[in-house]
Amino acid sequence: MSDVLKAYEIAKKQYAKIGVDTDKVIENLKKIKISLHCWQGDDVNGFLFKDIELSGGIQTTGNYPGAARNVKELRQDLEVALSLIPGKHKLNLHSIYADTDEKVDLNELEPRHFAGWVDWAKHNGMGLDFNPTCFSHPMAESGFTISSADSKVRDFWVEHCKRCRKIAEYFGKELGMKCVTNFWFPDGYKDIPVDREAPRRRMMEALDEVFSEKINPEYCVDAIESKVFGIGAESYTVGSNEFCLGYAVSRNKLYCLDAGHFHPTEVISDKISSVLLYTDELLLHVSRPVRWDSDHVVILDDELNAIANSLIRTGLIESTNIGLDFFDASINRIAAWVIGTRNMIKALLKAMLEPVEALKKAEIEGDYTSRLALTEEYKTYPFGAVWDYYCQISGVPVREEWLDIVKKYEQETLSKR
Repeated sequence: MSDVLKAYEIAKKQYAKIGVDTDKVIENLKKIKISLHCWQGDDVNGFLFKDIELSGGIQTTGNYPGAARNVKELRQDLEVALSLIPGKHKLNLHSIYADTDEKVDLNELEPRHFAGWVDWAKHNGMGLDFNPTCFSHPMAESGFTISSADSKVRDFWVEHCKRCRKIAEYFGKELGMKCVTNFWFPDGYKDIPVDREAPRRRMMEALDEVFSEKINPEYCVDAIESKVFGIGAESYTVGSNEFCLGYAVSRNKLYCLDAGHFHPTEVISDKISSVLLYTDELLLHVSRPVRWDSDHVVILDDELNAIANSLIRTGLIESTNIGLDFFDASINRIAAWVIGTRNMIKALLKAMLEPVEALKKAEIEGDYTSRLALTEEYKTYPFGAVWDYYCQISGVPVREEWLDIVKKYEQETLSKR
């Protein structure tokens, strides 16, 4: 018997004493798909345009060698990362990652420009999620896209978003897995505006036009993502929390909670249960803000654990789509994917190993002493042994063994780019 299996058998007995079946937990964990974000692999540059300059409040810091330079390299890097992460997951694409040699603008994209991604996803048994790219483009230089007062600019972005929905529908049909399409816009003012209402009305009307065509929700669902501010839009953001939440609820869309898109003292873990009272589904963009929307690699910190607890303790995981959204060019990009995704899964596993019903019983009975005592004691239960076992039976490296594989790949492949 291996050391991993020995440790798991001990942990299994310990959890059984508090009413938790670890084998069942692992089977349920296997069903949860995390949507890995393609833009970690090349610092949000994409392959549709050459010599792109990031805009829309997006910054990637660092110049670590080995960034993917084309679709082939990005897929190769993703396959390495996926081989080190337990479970079957999804890939989240931005429209600037089209797989085509054709010179095509955002408002001209068609499903055929992403056929290569569909073939790759089929080969890897994955689903695809999607995003319009409403930044880093000449038609976004004014700081406004879909809410612009210039009808030519506005029409360009409306057309782009419409086409993205058709591409998402294509993904869903071809892969037999629902595609979540997320709409985020950087629109806003650097300094204090006079008219705060007009841009929001234009955005509302433009979105209504984008969503005017009905698409089967089995193939594609739409999400709206808010933000508190961005670089260059510090004083006013059109797509604020109130605007996007109101739009999502009134139009029966998903609302996207991004961990970095609120005030520094706000956390999304406390918002999940409120949003899902009013929407059928929720989209999460899990990142780690450090003082602002800095998109650091996800670590197993208090907020990540709180997010997982919010999803698991009351069954909200069934209505939630989990995507990652960080990009760090100061460290190995594949390692960033692996660290962040493994941590998201670890947090979910840890939450699933709680005897939730017993804790709820103590709470409803007003036994707050037991609630506090038990939740604290369960924090040091041997969930790490269950995690190691899950990795082993999934055929991925246990503990830090994955790092040697990434460093070897860096030496043999990334360093030569």
